[in-house]
Amino acid sequence: MALYGSLPTVRAQAREIPGFAVAFRYLEQLLQPGSALESRLKSIPAGESQKHELEGGVFVIEQVYETKLRADGFFESHRKYIDIQAVFEGEEAMEVADQARMKERQPYNAERDLIVYEDSSEASLLRVYRGQLAVFFPVDVHMPTLRIRSEPCLVRKAVVKVPVG
Repeated sequence: MALYGSLPTVRAQAREIPGFAVAFRYLEQLLQPGSALESRLKSIPAGESQKHELEGGVFVIEQVYETKLRADGFFESHRKYIDIQAVFEGEEAMEVADQARMKERQPYNAERDLIVYEDSSEASLLRVYRGQLAVFFPVDVHMPTLRIRSEPCLVRKAVVKVPVG
């Protein structure tokens, strides 16, 4: 089941999951004004991303992009990693649906840890902005990076990948 909310809210719900302590420490540092992590994310040019290893098999992909139209998005899920998607700057919409109700469009790609799904009108919509997290487990099919308004918005985001069990 996906989790959504502020860092303290999500932490309270997921404190016993292995790897989440590493992710939460990283996110606390990222959200500290003037921190080295904040400076690093702010220095990434639009359209680029950087991968950084944390510890215990946990890693983060720091991304900067403009939100896109829903027609340009796609539903995805992962088997090896839980996604903790944290917006640092800007805002975006994310859709989430139960994997059991979705139809695969592209089978599992182990190298990319990615399954792509057909579109669905049964997904729930989340609005994610600075300081908000969305946690997607393997059963949570999700479509992030979507526009909230008619114009694109620049988003700076960290996607922390926590190994599954």
